Amino acid sequence: MYNYNLTHLEQLESEAVFILRETAAQFERPGLLFSGGKDSIVMAHLASKAFSPARIPFPFVHIDTGHNFPETIDFRDQFIEKLGVELIVGSVQDSINRGTAVEETGRNTSRNALQSVTLLETIDKESFDACLGGGRRDEEKARAKERFFSHRDAFGQWDPKNQRPELWNLFNGRKNPGENFRVFPLSNWTEMDIWQYTKLENIELPSLYFAHDREVFERNESLLAVTDFISLQDQEEFSIKTVRFRTIGDATCTGAVESQADSLDAVINEVAASRITERGSRADDQRSEAAMEDRKKQGYF
Repeated sequence: MYNYNLTHLEQLESEAVFILRETAAQFERPGLLFSGGKDSIVMAHLASKAFSPARIPFPFVHIDTGHNFPETIDFRDQFIEKLGVELIVGSVQDSINRGTAVEETGRNTSRNALQSVTLLETIDKESFDACLGGGRRDEEKARAKERFFSHRDAFGQWDPKNQRPELWNLFNGRKNPGENFRVFPLSNWTEMDIWQYTKLENIELPSLYFAHDREVFERNESLLAVTDFISLQDQEEFSIKTVRFRTIGDATCTGAVESQADSLDAVINEVAASRITERGSRADDQRSEAAMEDRKKQGYF
């Protein structure tokens, strides 16, 4: 006898698959924003299931700051090759060279915010009318305001006070010329859901997510990795610690956490016991109380 009661992960999967298919149906030129992080990897896995046995009907888009962890880029290239999809890379360095983005100066410089410029330029160049993102409402208060179909005006900007209603499973993708949407199939997922689904589906993730030894130093209460993109200041000293990353992004602002979790089960147990938010180690979110919302208003992911 069949059991038609879905588990919570199956319900989330079904919802995400529906939104992915709805995006492909409503928009002429969607793209999937892929950073090589766990959320975009899960979204790519869901897209593969949503359109199987056909190929995923839209390209993947990576906005490259040039300050990535080597492990992330290596994983991205292997993952894309295995999946057999087109990868479009927008380079922040190219935006800087063109003069459309200005490199930050000072102690806490980062190219993270500059991704907004490169993303909008890539959207315009490739004529994307929708970009699928892996943002989740539990991550950060600004992302909690997002709809599944999040409208962007002709300047690529988001107005959190001007949101469209989403009743039941009805999504309004209508727009004027030049406008576009961000679509978030994982909106209702939590960090724990991502990890449990990763285990359930046996999804491969970059090694950065698991405990490993790395040279790190402390700055502004964040544990940053020693890389070629960060200069240690006076009185800053690095040490080798066993750490892992809960989020993966620009190496200049992605903080590590001390951890012994070197397997999926260990990470799941650690996340369940954690009293620190997932993005609590991100230096870019500590610039102000509304740092994420300010970036999103300017076109951020």
